[in-house]
Amino acid sequence: MNITYNAQLSEKKSAEEIVALLLKDRGVDDTESFLHPTSPLAFSLKTFGYEKEGKKLIALLHRVRKNNERIVVYTDYDADGITGGTIMWETLHLLGFDVMPYVPDRKTEGYGFSKTGIDRVKELYDPSLIISVDHGITAVEQIAYAAKLGIDVVVTDHHHKQEQIPKKAQAIIHIPELSGSGVAYFVAKEIYNQSSEQRKNNKTLERNFAYDYMAIATIGLVADLVALKGRARSLVYHGLKAFPHVKRPGITAMLKQAGIEDKPVTPYEIGFIIAPRINAVGRLENAIEALRLLCTTDTQRAGKLARKLNELNTKRQDMVKQSVEQAERMVQKQYGDNIPNIIILFSPDWHEGIIGLIASALVEKYYRPTIVMSQDTDHLKGSARSISAFHITHFFERLSSYFINFGGHAQAGGFALPVAKRDAFIKEATKKAQKLITPEDLERAVTVDLKLPLGCVSMKLVRTLEKCAPFGIGNPRPRFASAATVVDYRLIGKNKNHLKLRVHEPNGSFLLDCIGFSMPDHAEKIERGDVCEIIYTLDVNRWNGRESLQGKLINIIST
Repeated sequence: MNITYNAQLSEKKSAEEIVALLLKDRGVDDTESFLHPTSPLAFSLKTFGYEKEGKKLIALLHRVRKNNERIVVYTDYDADGITGGTIMWETLHLLGFDVMPYVPDRKTEGYGFSKTGIDRVKELYDPSLIISVDHGITAVEQIAYAAKLGIDVVVTDHHHKQEQIPKKAQAIIHIPELSGSGVAYFVAKEIYNQSSEQRKNNKTLERNFAYDYMAIATIGLVADLVALKGRARSLVYHGLKAFPHVKRPGITAMLKQAGIEDKPVTPYEIGFIIAPRINAVGRLENAIEALRLLCTTDTQRAGKLARKLNELNTKRQDMVKQSVEQAERMVQKQYGDNIPNIIILFSPDWHEGIIGLIASALVEKYYRPTIVMSQDTDHLKGSARSISAFHITHFFERLSSYFINFGGHAQAGGFALPVAKRDAFIKEATKKAQKLITPEDLERAVTVDLKLPLGCVSMKLVRTLEKCAPFGIGNPRPRFASAATVVDYRLIGKNKNHLKLRVHEPNGSFLLDCIGFSMPDHAEKIERGDVCEIIYTLDVNRWNGRESLQGKLINIIST
Protein backbone atom coordinates (compact mmCIF):
# COMPACT_ATOMS: atom_id res chain seq x y z
CA MET A 1 0.00 0.00 0.00
CA ASN A 2 1.35 3.38 -1.03
CA ILE A 3 0.50 6.08 1.51
CA THR A 4 0.76 9.75 0.57
CA TYR A 5 0.48 12.52 3.16
CA ASN A 6 -0.79 15.73 1.59
CA ALA A 7 0.04 17.87 4.62
CA GLN A 8 1.35 17.54 8.17
CA LEU A 9 0.80 19.44 11.40
CA SER A 10 3.30 19.24 14.22
CA GLU A 11 1.29 21.41 16.62
CA LYS A 12 -2.32 21.77 17.63
CA LYS A 13 -4.57 23.93 15.48
CA SER A 14 -8.18 25.00 15.80
CA ALA A 15 -10.95 23.22 13.90
CA GLU A 16 -11.35 26.24 11.59
CA GLU A 17 -7.61 26.35 10.84
CA ILE A 18 -7.56 22.62 10.04
CA VAL A 19 -10.54 22.86 7.66
CA ALA A 20 -9.02 25.93 5.95
CA LEU A 21 -5.80 23.95 5.42
CA LEU A 22 -7.74 21.00 3.97
CA LEU A 23 -9.67 23.17 1.53
CA LYS A 24 -6.51 24.95 0.39
CA ASP A 25 -4.84 21.59 -0.19
CA ARG A 26 -7.82 20.47 -2.29
CA GLY A 27 -7.45 23.49 -4.53
CA VAL A 28 -10.50 25.33 -3.23
CA ASP A 29 -9.84 28.99 -3.97
CA ASP A 30 -13.31 30.31 -3.19
CA THR A 31 -14.16 28.90 0.23
CA GLU A 32 -17.49 30.72 0.40
CA SER A 33 -18.86 29.24 -2.85
CA PHE A 34 -17.55 25.79 -1.86
CA LEU A 35 -19.20 25.82 1.56
CA HIS A 36 -22.34 27.56 0.24
CA PRO A 37 -22.75 26.50 -3.41
CA THR A 38 -24.90 28.56 -5.74
CA SER A 39 -28.35 27.10 -6.38
CA PRO A 40 -28.61 25.16 -9.67
CA LEU A 41 -31.66 27.31 -10.41
CA ALA A 42 -29.19 30.10 -11.22
CA PHE A 43 -27.49 28.06 -13.97
CA SER A 44 -28.63 27.71 -17.58
CA LEU A 45 -27.26 26.06 -20.72
CA LYS A 46 -25.45 29.35 -21.36
CA THR A 47 -23.50 28.71 -18.15
CA PHE A 48 -22.12 25.53 -19.73
CA GLY A 49 -21.49 27.10 -23.15
CA TYR A 50 -24.47 25.45 -24.85
CA GLU A 51 -26.78 28.40 -25.46
CA LYS A 52 -26.62 27.90 -29.25
CA GLU A 53 -27.40 24.17 -29.06
CA GLY A 54 -30.19 24.92 -26.63
CA LYS A 55 -31.76 27.32 -29.13
CA LYS A 56 -31.63 24.58 -31.79
CA LEU A 57 -33.52 22.26 -29.45
CA ILE A 58 -36.13 24.91 -28.61
CA ALA A 59 -36.68 25.56 -32.35
CA LEU A 60 -37.23 21.83 -32.92
CA LEU A 61 -39.73 21.73 -30.06
CA HIS A 62 -41.64 24.69 -31.54
CA ARG A 63 -41.95 22.77 -34.82
CA VAL A 64 -43.00 19.59 -33.04
CA ARG A 65 -45.73 21.41 -31.15
CA LYS A 66 -46.96 23.32 -34.21
CA ASN A 67 -47.21 20.14 -36.30
CA ASN A 68 -48.59 17.93 -33.49
CA GLU A 69 -45.64 15.58 -33.80
CA ARG A 70 -44.41 13.06 -31.26
CA ILE A 71 -41.21 13.00 -29.20
CA VAL A 72 -39.46 9.98 -27.69
CA VAL A 73 -37.10 10.38 -24.75
CA TYR A 74 -34.63 7.52 -25.33
CA THR A 75 -32.80 6.97 -22.05
CA ASP A 76 -30.19 4.58 -20.68
CA TYR A 77 -31.18 1.74 -18.33
CA ASP A 78 -28.95 2.52 -15.32
CA ALA A 79 -29.78 4.74 -12.34
CA ASP A 80 -28.27 7.79 -14.04
CA GLY A 81 -30.22 7.25 -17.25
CA ILE A 82 -33.49 6.43 -15.49
CA THR A 83 -33.36 9.51 -13.28
CA GLY A 84 -32.40 11.72 -16.23
CA GLY A 85 -35.10 10.15 -18.38
CA THR A 86 -37.66 10.79 -15.63
CA ILE A 87 -36.80 14.49 -15.54
CA MET A 88 -36.79 14.92 -19.33
CA TRP A 89 -39.95 12.92 -20.06
CA GLU A 90 -42.00 14.39 -17.22
CA THR A 91 -41.02 17.98 -18.07
CA LEU A 92 -42.10 17.58 -21.69
CA HIS A 93 -45.25 15.74 -20.64
CA LEU A 94 -46.27 18.46 -18.17
CA LEU A 95 -45.59 21.10 -20.83
CA GLY A 96 -48.20 19.40 -23.01
CA PHE A 97 -46.02 17.62 -25.57
CA ASP A 98 -46.95 14.26 -27.05
CA VAL A 99 -43.96 12.41 -25.58
CA MET A 100 -43.14 8.81 -24.71
CA PRO A 101 -40.24 7.38 -22.71
CA TYR A 102 -38.18 4.53 -24.16
CA VAL A 103 -35.64 2.40 -22.29
CA PRO A 104 -33.72 -0.17 -24.37
CA ASP A 105 -33.58 -3.78 -23.28
CA ARG A 106 -30.08 -4.53 -22.02
CA LYS A 107 -30.04 -8.06 -23.43
CA THR A 108 -31.58 -7.59 -26.88
CA GLU A 109 -30.56 -3.98 -27.67
CA GLY A 110 -27.62 -3.17 -25.43
CA TYR A 111 -26.45 0.22 -24.23
CA GLY A 112 -27.64 3.39 -25.92
CA PHE A 113 -28.87 3.71 -29.47
CA SER A 114 -29.01 0.63 -31.66
CA LYS A 115 -30.64 0.05 -35.03
CA THR A 116 -32.87 -2.50 -33.34
CA GLY A 117 -33.94 0.05 -30.76
CA ILE A 118 -34.51 2.81 -33.31
CA ASP A 119 -36.60 0.43 -35.45
CA ARG A 120 -38.66 -0.48 -32.40
CA VAL A 121 -39.20 3.18 -31.48
CA LYS A 122 -40.26 3.89 -35.08
CA GLU A 123 -42.68 0.97 -35.03
CA LEU A 124 -44.19 1.76 -31.62
CA TYR A 125 -44.34 5.54 -31.65
CA ASP A 126 -43.31 6.92 -35.07
CA PRO A 127 -41.69 10.05 -33.55
CA SER A 128 -40.33 13.01 -35.47
CA LEU A 129 -37.83 13.74 -32.68
CA ILE A 130 -35.77 11.60 -30.32
CA ILE A 131 -33.99 13.17 -27.35
CA SER A 132 -31.29 10.96 -25.88
CA VAL A 133 -30.50 10.95 -22.17
CA ASP A 134 -27.15 9.65 -20.85
CA HIS A 135 -25.93 8.32 -24.20
CA GLY A 136 -25.55 9.18 -27.87
CA ILE A 137 -22.22 11.03 -28.06
CA THR A 138 -20.58 8.01 -29.76
CA ALA A 139 -23.62 6.85 -31.78
CA VAL A 140 -22.46 8.13 -35.18
CA GLU A 141 -23.91 5.35 -37.33
CA GLN A 142 -27.08 4.91 -35.29
CA ILE A 143 -28.03 8.59 -35.46
CA ALA A 144 -27.31 8.63 -39.20
CA TYR A 145 -29.65 5.63 -39.48
CA ALA A 146 -32.38 7.49 -37.58
CA ALA A 147 -31.96 10.46 -39.92
CA LYS A 148 -32.56 8.18 -42.92
CA LEU A 149 -35.84 7.16 -41.28
CA GLY A 150 -36.82 10.82 -41.03
CA ILE A 151 -36.24 11.09 -37.28
CA ASP A 152 -34.38 14.08 -35.85
CA VAL A 153 -32.10 13.33 -32.90
CA VAL A 154 -30.90 15.61 -30.11
CA VAL A 155 -28.10 14.20 -27.96
CA THR A 156 -27.76 14.99 -24.26
CA ASP A 157 -24.82 13.12 -22.75
CA HIS A 158 -21.75 13.30 -20.53
CA HIS A 159 -19.74 10.22 -21.54
CA HIS A 160 -16.23 10.23 -23.00
CA LYS A 161 -16.26 11.78 -26.45
CA GLN A 162 -14.38 9.93 -29.20
CA GLU A 163 -12.79 11.35 -32.35
CA GLN A 164 -16.00 11.23 -34.35
CA ILE A 165 -19.19 12.84 -33.12
CA PRO A 166 -22.66 12.24 -34.58
CA LYS A 167 -22.81 14.95 -37.26
CA LYS A 168 -26.35 13.97 -38.18
CA ALA A 169 -27.62 14.99 -34.75
CA GLN A 170 -29.67 18.19 -34.84
CA ALA A 171 -28.12 19.37 -31.57
CA ILE A 172 -25.55 17.99 -29.13
CA ILE A 173 -25.42 19.02 -25.48
CA HIS A 174 -22.41 17.24 -24.01
CA ILE A 175 -21.35 18.20 -20.46
CA PRO A 176 -18.67 15.83 -19.08
CA GLU A 177 -18.56 17.52 -15.64
CA LEU A 178 -22.11 16.30 -14.96
CA SER A 179 -23.94 12.97 -15.15
CA GLY A 180 -26.66 12.10 -17.63
CA SER A 181 -29.27 13.12 -15.07
CA GLY A 182 -27.44 16.39 -14.41
CA VAL A 183 -27.39 17.23 -18.13
CA ALA A 184 -31.08 16.28 -18.38
CA TYR A 185 -31.91 18.55 -15.43
CA PHE A 186 -30.38 21.62 -17.07
CA VAL A 187 -31.71 20.83 -20.56
CA ALA A 188 -35.22 20.24 -19.19
CA LYS A 189 -34.98 23.45 -17.15
CA GLU A 190 -33.98 25.34 -20.30
CA ILE A 191 -37.02 23.92 -22.12
CA TYR A 192 -39.23 25.00 -19.23
CA ASN A 193 -37.69 28.49 -19.01
CA GLN A 194 -38.04 29.03 -22.78
CA SER A 195 -41.68 27.92 -22.85
CA SER A 196 -44.51 30.39 -23.25
CA GLU A 197 -45.65 32.25 -20.14
CA GLN A 198 -48.92 30.32 -20.20
CA ARG A 199 -47.12 27.00 -20.05
CA LYS A 200 -44.46 28.28 -17.66
CA ASN A 201 -47.20 29.22 -15.25
CA ASN A 202 -47.14 25.63 -14.09
CA LYS A 203 -46.69 25.43 -10.32
CA THR A 204 -45.94 21.70 -10.48
CA LEU A 205 -42.94 22.21 -12.76
CA GLU A 206 -41.77 25.27 -10.87
CA ARG A 207 -41.73 23.20 -7.68
CA ASN A 208 -40.19 20.17 -9.40
CA PHE A 209 -37.12 22.08 -10.56
CA ALA A 210 -36.66 23.50 -7.07
CA TYR A 211 -37.11 20.18 -5.27
CA ASP A 212 -38.13 16.89 -6.98
CA TYR A 213 -35.95 17.12 -10.09
CA MET A 214 -33.00 18.37 -8.08
CA ALA A 215 -33.25 15.34 -5.77
CA ILE A 216 -33.80 12.93 -8.67
CA ALA A 217 -30.81 14.34 -10.60
CA THR A 218 -28.71 13.94 -7.45
CA ILE A 219 -29.43 10.20 -7.45
CA GLY A 220 -27.93 9.93 -10.94
CA LEU A 221 -24.92 12.13 -10.16
CA VAL A 222 -23.95 10.14 -7.08
CA ALA A 223 -24.75 6.76 -8.67
CA ASP A 224 -22.56 7.54 -11.68
CA LEU A 225 -19.60 8.54 -9.46
CA VAL A 226 -19.36 12.09 -10.78
CA ALA A 227 -16.75 14.30 -9.10
CA LEU A 228 -18.52 16.53 -6.60
CA LYS A 229 -16.89 19.72 -7.74
CA GLY A 230 -18.14 22.99 -9.22
CA ARG A 231 -21.65 22.84 -10.64
CA ALA A 232 -21.99 19.11 -9.98
CA ARG A 233 -21.36 19.85 -6.30
CA SER A 234 -23.98 22.61 -6.40
CA LEU A 235 -26.58 20.23 -7.78
CA VAL A 236 -25.83 17.48 -5.25
CA TYR A 237 -25.54 19.92 -2.32
CA HIS A 238 -28.97 21.41 -3.00
CA GLY A 239 -30.42 18.11 -4.23
CA LEU A 240 -29.73 16.38 -0.92
CA LYS A 241 -31.38 19.27 0.92
CA ALA A 242 -34.39 18.90 -1.41
CA PHE A 243 -35.14 15.27 -0.44
CA PRO A 244 -37.26 16.10 2.66
CA HIS A 245 -39.51 18.24 0.42
CA VAL A 246 -40.09 15.46 -2.14
CA LYS A 247 -43.49 13.90 -1.62
CA ARG A 248 -43.90 11.91 -4.84
CA PRO A 249 -45.20 8.41 -4.10
CA GLY A 250 -42.37 6.55 -5.85
CA ILE A 251 -39.56 8.14 -3.84
CA THR A 252 -41.53 7.79 -0.61
CA ALA A 253 -42.28 4.10 -1.28
CA MET A 254 -38.68 3.31 -2.22
CA LEU A 255 -37.28 4.95 0.92
CA LYS A 256 -39.86 3.11 3.03
CA GLN A 257 -39.01 -0.25 1.43
CA ALA A 258 -35.34 0.41 2.18
CA GLY A 259 -36.10 1.36 5.80
CA ILE A 260 -34.66 4.86 5.50
CA GLU A 261 -37.82 6.95 5.17
CA ASP A 262 -37.05 8.88 8.37
CA LYS A 263 -33.30 9.27 7.81
CA PRO A 264 -31.42 12.10 6.07
CA VAL A 265 -30.44 11.12 2.52
CA THR A 266 -26.68 11.40 1.99
CA PRO A 267 -24.43 10.12 -0.82
CA TYR A 268 -24.12 6.88 1.16
CA GLU A 269 -27.89 6.20 1.09
CA ILE A 270 -27.95 6.98 -2.63
CA GLY A 271 -24.88 4.96 -3.57
CA PHE A 272 -25.57 1.86 -1.48
CA ILE A 273 -29.34 1.76 -0.96
CA ILE A 274 -31.32 3.80 -3.51
CA ALA A 275 -29.31 3.52 -6.75
CA PRO A 276 -28.76 -0.28 -6.51
CA ARG A 277 -32.54 -0.78 -6.43
CA ILE A 278 -33.00 1.30 -9.58
CA ASN A 279 -30.06 -0.42 -11.27
CA ALA A 280 -31.36 -3.89 -10.38
CA VAL A 281 -34.36 -3.50 -12.70
CA GLY A 282 -32.21 -2.64 -15.71
CA ARG A 283 -29.81 -5.45 -14.90
CA LEU A 284 -32.44 -8.20 -14.72
CA GLU A 285 -35.54 -6.85 -16.53
CA ASN A 286 -36.59 -3.75 -18.48
CA ALA A 287 -35.80 -0.58 -16.53
CA ILE A 288 -38.96 1.19 -17.69
CA GLU A 289 -40.48 -0.08 -14.42
CA ALA A 290 -38.02 2.06 -12.44
CA LEU A 291 -38.95 5.12 -14.49
CA ARG A 292 -42.62 4.40 -13.85
CA LEU A 293 -41.90 4.22 -10.13
CA LEU A 294 -40.29 7.66 -10.12
CA CYS A 295 -43.08 9.21 -12.20
CA THR A 296 -46.25 7.63 -10.80
CA THR A 297 -48.74 9.68 -8.81
CA ASP A 298 -50.57 6.55 -7.61
CA THR A 299 -49.55 5.59 -4.06
CA GLN A 300 -50.73 1.99 -4.39
CA ARG A 301 -48.87 1.48 -7.66
CA ALA A 302 -45.77 3.08 -6.17
CA GLY A 303 -45.80 0.59 -3.30
CA LYS A 304 -46.14 -2.33 -5.68
CA LEU A 305 -43.30 -1.13 -7.91
CA ALA A 306 -41.05 -0.35 -4.91
CA ARG A 307 -41.55 -3.91 -3.63
CA LYS A 308 -40.64 -5.26 -7.05
CA LEU A 309 -37.42 -3.20 -7.10
CA ASN A 310 -36.57 -4.48 -3.65
CA GLU A 311 -37.11 -8.10 -4.70
CA LEU A 312 -35.03 -7.69 -7.85
CA ASN A 313 -32.24 -6.08 -5.85
CA THR A 314 -32.18 -9.03 -3.44
CA LYS A 315 -32.09 -11.43 -6.39
CA ARG A 316 -29.28 -9.39 -7.96
CA GLN A 317 -27.26 -9.54 -4.72
CA ASP A 318 -27.53 -13.34 -4.60
CA MET A 319 -26.53 -13.67 -8.25
CA VAL A 320 -23.52 -11.40 -7.78
CA LYS A 321 -22.34 -13.28 -4.70
CA GLN A 322 -22.39 -16.62 -6.50
CA SER A 323 -20.82 -15.24 -9.69
CA VAL A 324 -18.02 -13.42 -7.85
CA GLU A 325 -17.12 -16.62 -6.00
CA GLN A 326 -16.98 -18.43 -9.35
CA ALA A 327 -14.90 -15.61 -10.86
CA GLU A 328 -12.38 -15.74 -8.01
CA ARG A 329 -11.94 -19.48 -8.56
CA MET A 330 -11.39 -18.79 -12.26
CA VAL A 331 -8.71 -16.20 -11.47
CA GLN A 332 -6.83 -18.71 -9.35
CA LYS A 333 -7.17 -21.48 -11.94
CA GLN A 334 -6.36 -19.23 -14.90
CA TYR A 335 -3.50 -17.23 -13.42
CA GLY A 336 -2.39 -18.89 -10.18
CA ASP A 337 0.01 -16.60 -8.33
CA ASN A 338 1.07 -14.84 -11.53
CA ILE A 339 -1.85 -12.49 -12.09
CA PRO A 340 -1.18 -10.18 -15.09
CA ASN A 341 -1.69 -6.42 -15.12
CA ILE A 342 -5.24 -6.84 -16.39
CA ILE A 343 -7.74 -9.57 -15.52
CA ILE A 344 -9.98 -10.76 -18.36
CA LEU A 345 -12.62 -13.42 -17.70
CA PHE A 346 -15.38 -14.98 -19.76
CA SER A 347 -18.29 -17.23 -18.89
CA PRO A 348 -21.43 -17.94 -20.95
CA ASP A 349 -23.24 -18.58 -17.65
CA TRP A 350 -22.96 -15.04 -16.30
CA HIS A 351 -25.96 -12.77 -16.64
CA GLU A 352 -24.81 -9.75 -18.63
CA GLY A 353 -26.67 -7.46 -16.25
CA ILE A 354 -24.22 -8.20 -13.44
CA ILE A 355 -20.86 -8.53 -15.23
CA GLY A 356 -19.95 -4.96 -14.28
CA LEU A 357 -20.55 -5.80 -10.62
CA ILE A 358 -18.36 -8.90 -10.93
CA ALA A 359 -15.62 -6.73 -12.43
CA SER A 360 -15.95 -4.23 -9.55
CA ALA A 361 -15.57 -6.97 -6.96
CA LEU A 362 -12.45 -8.33 -8.66
CA VAL A 363 -10.86 -4.86 -8.87
CA GLU A 364 -11.50 -4.45 -5.16
CA LYS A 365 -9.88 -7.82 -4.38
CA TYR A 366 -6.92 -7.85 -6.79
CA TYR A 367 -6.50 -4.13 -7.59
CA ARG A 368 -6.15 -4.60 -11.31
CA PRO A 369 -8.24 -3.38 -14.25
CA THR A 370 -10.77 -6.12 -14.91
CA ILE A 371 -12.83 -7.04 -17.94
CA VAL A 372 -15.68 -9.52 -17.55
CA MET A 373 -17.50 -10.94 -20.58
CA SER A 374 -20.67 -12.92 -21.13
CA GLN A 375 -22.16 -14.30 -24.34
CA ASP A 376 -25.28 -13.11 -26.11
CA THR A 377 -26.13 -15.21 -29.20
CA ASP A 378 -23.60 -14.19 -31.89
CA HIS A 379 -21.47 -11.75 -29.89
CA LEU A 380 -19.98 -11.10 -26.46
CA LYS A 381 -20.89 -8.35 -24.03
CA GLY A 382 -18.05 -6.95 -21.96
CA SER A 383 -18.00 -4.71 -18.91
CA ALA A 384 -14.86 -3.27 -17.35
CA ARG A 385 -13.83 -1.54 -14.16
CA SER A 386 -10.45 0.02 -13.57
CA ILE A 387 -8.04 1.47 -11.03
CA SER A 388 -7.36 5.18 -10.59
CA ALA A 389 -4.13 5.16 -12.62
CA PHE A 390 -5.59 3.53 -15.74
CA HIS A 391 -8.21 5.11 -18.05
CA ILE A 392 -10.10 2.08 -19.33
CA THR A 393 -11.97 3.83 -22.16
CA HIS A 394 -8.73 5.27 -23.56
CA PHE A 395 -7.45 1.69 -23.42
CA PHE A 396 -10.47 0.53 -25.42
CA GLU A 397 -9.65 3.13 -28.07
CA ARG A 398 -6.34 1.30 -28.65
CA LEU A 399 -8.34 -1.89 -29.26
CA SER A 400 -11.24 -0.37 -31.20
CA SER A 401 -10.75 -2.61 -34.25
CA TYR A 402 -12.00 -5.57 -32.21
CA PHE A 403 -15.29 -4.01 -31.09
CA ILE A 404 -18.74 -3.72 -32.58
CA ASN A 405 -19.15 -0.72 -30.27
CA PHE A 406 -17.71 0.56 -27.01
CA GLY A 407 -17.86 3.50 -24.60
CA GLY A 408 -17.54 4.60 -21.00
CA HIS A 409 -15.56 6.69 -18.53
CA ALA A 410 -12.09 6.67 -17.01
CA GLN A 411 -12.82 3.83 -14.59
CA ALA A 412 -15.79 2.05 -16.18
CA GLY A 413 -16.62 0.99 -19.70
CA GLY A 414 -18.38 -1.56 -21.83
CA PHE A 415 -18.33 -3.06 -25.31
CA ALA A 416 -19.74 -5.62 -27.71
CA LEU A 417 -17.32 -8.04 -29.35
CA PRO A 418 -17.76 -10.69 -32.09
CA VAL A 419 -17.39 -14.18 -30.64
CA ALA A 420 -14.75 -15.06 -33.25
CA LYS A 421 -12.48 -12.25 -32.00
CA ARG A 422 -12.54 -13.24 -28.34
CA ASP A 423 -9.22 -15.06 -28.03
CA ALA A 424 -7.34 -12.55 -30.18
CA PHE A 425 -8.79 -9.69 -28.14
CA ILE A 426 -7.80 -11.26 -24.82
CA LYS A 427 -4.26 -11.88 -26.07
CA GLU A 428 -3.85 -8.35 -27.47
CA ALA A 429 -5.44 -6.61 -24.47
CA THR A 430 -3.29 -8.55 -22.02
CA LYS A 431 -0.14 -7.76 -24.01
CA LYS A 432 -0.90 -4.03 -24.20
CA ALA A 433 -1.82 -3.80 -20.51
CA GLN A 434 1.49 -5.44 -19.53
CA LYS A 435 3.31 -2.58 -21.28
CA LEU A 436 1.04 0.30 -20.29
CA ILE A 437 0.49 -0.48 -16.59
CA THR A 438 3.46 -0.06 -14.26
CA PRO A 439 4.07 -1.84 -10.93
CA GLU A 440 3.52 1.51 -9.21
CA ASP A 441 0.06 1.75 -10.80
CA LEU A 442 -0.87 -1.54 -9.13
CA GLU A 443 -0.04 -0.36 -5.62
CA ARG A 444 -3.13 0.44 -3.61
CA ALA A 445 -2.87 4.13 -2.93
CA VAL A 446 -4.12 5.72 0.26
CA THR A 447 -3.99 9.49 0.33
CA VAL A 448 -4.01 11.03 3.79
CA ASP A 449 -5.21 14.61 3.78
CA LEU A 450 -3.49 15.58 7.00
CA LYS A 451 -1.16 14.04 9.55
CA LEU A 452 -1.91 15.69 12.88
CA PRO A 453 -1.60 15.23 16.65
CA LEU A 454 -4.48 13.17 17.99
CA GLY A 455 -5.23 15.96 20.43
CA CYS A 456 -6.47 18.12 17.53
CA VAL A 457 -9.45 15.82 17.14
CA SER A 458 -12.68 17.04 18.68
CA MET A 459 -16.43 17.06 18.17
CA LYS A 460 -16.05 20.67 17.03
CA LEU A 461 -13.68 19.50 14.27
CA VAL A 462 -16.26 16.96 13.07
CA ARG A 463 -19.00 19.61 13.06
CA THR A 464 -16.76 22.00 11.12
CA LEU A 465 -15.81 19.27 8.64
CA GLU A 466 -19.50 18.56 7.99
CA LYS A 467 -19.75 22.00 6.41
CA CYS A 468 -17.61 20.58 3.57
CA ALA A 469 -20.24 17.94 2.77
CA PRO A 470 -21.47 16.37 0.57
CA PHE A 471 -18.52 14.00 0.47
CA GLY A 472 -17.94 11.64 -2.42
CA ILE A 473 -15.91 11.32 -5.61
CA GLY A 474 -13.76 14.44 -6.05
CA ASN A 475 -14.45 15.54 -2.48
CA PRO A 476 -13.82 12.50 -0.28
CA ARG A 477 -14.35 12.57 3.45
CA PRO A 478 -11.02 13.88 4.86
CA ARG A 479 -8.56 11.23 5.99
CA PHE A 480 -6.26 11.82 8.92
CA ALA A 481 -3.20 10.09 10.34
CA SER A 482 -2.16 10.32 13.98
CA ALA A 483 0.33 8.68 16.29
CA ALA A 484 -1.61 6.74 18.93
CA THR A 485 -1.13 4.34 21.82
CA VAL A 486 -3.41 1.29 21.97
CA VAL A 487 -5.47 1.31 25.18
CA ASP A 488 -7.84 -1.54 24.39
CA TYR A 489 -9.26 -3.53 21.48
CA ARG A 490 -11.74 -6.30 20.78
CA LEU A 491 -13.62 -7.90 17.91
CA ILE A 492 -17.33 -7.19 17.68
CA GLY A 493 -20.26 -8.02 15.42
CA LYS A 494 -22.17 -11.22 14.75
CA ASN A 495 -19.18 -12.84 13.05
CA LYS A 496 -16.56 -11.03 15.17
CA ASN A 497 -15.08 -9.40 12.08
CA HIS A 498 -15.15 -5.72 13.12
CA LEU A 499 -12.38 -4.21 15.22
CA LYS A 500 -13.28 -1.93 18.14
CA LEU A 501 -10.21 0.05 19.15
CA ARG A 502 -9.56 2.64 21.85
CA VAL A 503 -6.43 4.76 21.61
CA HIS A 504 -4.96 7.76 23.35
CA GLU A 505 -2.51 10.41 22.31
CA PRO A 506 1.10 9.41 23.16
CA ASN A 507 2.18 11.47 26.16
CA GLY A 508 -1.34 12.87 26.33
CA SER A 509 -4.69 12.11 27.84
CA PHE A 510 -7.06 12.45 24.85
CA LEU A 511 -8.96 9.21 24.16
CA LEU A 512 -10.57 8.24 20.85
CA ASP A 513 -12.83 5.27 20.17
CA CYS A 514 -12.43 3.81 16.68
CA ILE A 515 -14.23 1.20 14.60
CA GLY A 516 -12.55 -0.82 11.86
CA PHE A 517 -15.14 -2.58 9.71
CA SER A 518 -13.99 -5.93 8.29
CA MET A 519 -10.55 -5.58 9.92
CA PRO A 520 -10.26 -8.73 12.09
CA ASP A 521 -6.69 -9.42 10.92
CA HIS A 522 -5.43 -6.26 12.60
CA ALA A 523 -6.40 -7.63 16.00
CA GLU A 524 -3.62 -10.20 15.62
CA LYS A 525 -1.00 -7.52 14.96
CA ILE A 526 -1.52 -5.17 17.89
CA GLU A 527 -1.10 -5.33 21.66
CA ARG A 528 -2.21 -3.03 24.44
CA GLY A 529 0.41 -0.35 24.93
CA ASP A 530 1.62 -0.47 21.32
CA VAL A 531 2.43 2.86 19.71
CA CYS A 532 1.15 2.93 16.13
CA GLU A 533 -0.12 5.24 13.43
CA ILE A 534 -3.82 5.13 12.73
CA ILE A 535 -5.32 6.30 9.43
CA TYR A 536 -8.96 7.23 9.86
CA THR A 537 -11.90 9.46 9.09
CA LEU A 538 -14.01 11.18 11.72
CA ASP A 539 -17.68 10.61 12.34
CA VAL A 540 -20.40 11.02 14.96
CA ASN A 541 -21.63 7.76 16.45
CA ARG A 542 -25.33 8.03 17.24
CA TRP A 543 -26.79 5.39 19.55
CA ASN A 544 -29.89 5.46 21.74
CA GLY A 545 -30.24 9.20 21.33
CA ARG A 546 -26.64 9.87 22.37
CA GLU A 547 -23.81 11.20 20.22
CA SER A 548 -20.11 10.51 20.58
CA LEU A 549 -16.97 11.15 18.58
CA GLN A 550 -15.72 8.17 16.58
CA GLY A 551 -12.87 7.40 14.25
CA LYS A 552 -13.48 5.06 11.32
CA LEU A 553 -10.28 3.12 10.70
CA ILE A 554 -8.74 2.75 7.27
CA ASN A 555 -5.46 1.23 8.40
CA ILE A 556 -3.22 0.68 11.41
CA ILE A 557 0.53 0.95 10.84
CA SER A 558 3.01 -0.39 13.39
CA THR A 559 5.76 2.04 14.32
